[in-house]
Amino acid sequence: MGVIESTALGLAMRQSMWLYPVVEIVHLVGIALLVGSIAVFDLRLIGFSRGLSVRRLAAHLLPWTLASFLLILPSGFMMFAAHASDFIASNVFALKMCLILAAGTNAALFHAGAMRGAVNWDVDAMPPPAARAAGALSLLLWVSVIACGRLLAYT
Repeated sequence: MGVIESTALGLAMRQSMWLYPVVEIVHLVGIALLVGSIAVFDLRLIGFSRGLSVRRLAAHLLPWTLASFLLILPSGFMMFAAHASDFIASNVFALKMCLILAAGTNAALFHAGAMRGAVNWDVDAMPPPAARAAGALSLLLWVSVIACGRLLAYT
């Protein structure tokens, strides 16, 4: 990992007084967009705001969710480049990556399964147990990802 840290990017991230904080702010804005859009949808899946169409809500929020990755991925890589050895050695970082993978898997399984039948519970009906479970698990996973991200500063 020392190779990544010794790149011009890794050096700049560590040596510039402003670069790391600015990149971290961009990362946090991306996280807010990601988790904010996901949380609104997950709360609908759990059963809140049943008057809103699940399919229309998904169509509205998914572009925001995907766009957030344009902020999160480059900024996350830039922060990783500054301290790659520390992050790779961190159990908290490993847990964060596993939680992100689990959240992505949960979303993929939901969209491949319960969401396909959303026409039957789109408006006013309580979502089926599989959709409610996917929403609750998603919220738990993303809150855990945020907690791990914060804990990285202290490990």
